[in-house]
Amino acid sequence: MPMPSLPLPAIAIGVHATDWRAAITAAGDALALSGATTPAYTDRMIGVIDEFGAYIVIAPGLALAHARPGPDVLREGLCVVTLDEPVVFGHPHNDPVSVIVGLSVTSPDEHVQFVAELANIFNDPAVIPAIAAATTDEEIRQLLGVTGETQGEAQVEAHGEAQGEDQA
Repeated sequence: MPMPSLPLPAIAIGVHATDWRAAITAAGDALALSGATTPAYTDRMIGVIDEFGAYIVIAPGLALAHARPGPDVLREGLCVVTLDEPVVFGHPHNDPVSVIVGLSVTSPDEHVQFVAELANIFNDPAVIPAIAAATTDEEIRQLLGVTGETQGEAQVEAHGEAQGEDQA
């Protein structure tokens, strides 16, 4: 299963956040704007941190914002938010955070698979600082190895190409 796409509305570069709640809200906004979730998903992501702490800060400078599948998840989704100034989440080793990757999934199996894919990407210690320094959505997409297409866009494009081939 490939990683979810990363459409333009799911990328926010140089966001100003005064604290971790504002940073997670920016990620929730990006997921909602991309059509992956409803705004209610943001509150659930914040609730996860309120309940379990800053375990989502999975590497120096990187937070993986997420919540369980629920009715506010419309499809699997990925977002990236970079901050103009890092914020503290309360993690004993990996604070402050400058990159938030948001993830929405429709099943627990997807969660495990996508987190494993992200772990492979972030095994390279140069990726997080490169994303934090990125100035374009295309740079971020390249660093993560994802496209900007949603599944629907990819299906329409593939269908259009197949029709074009039939007409040739």
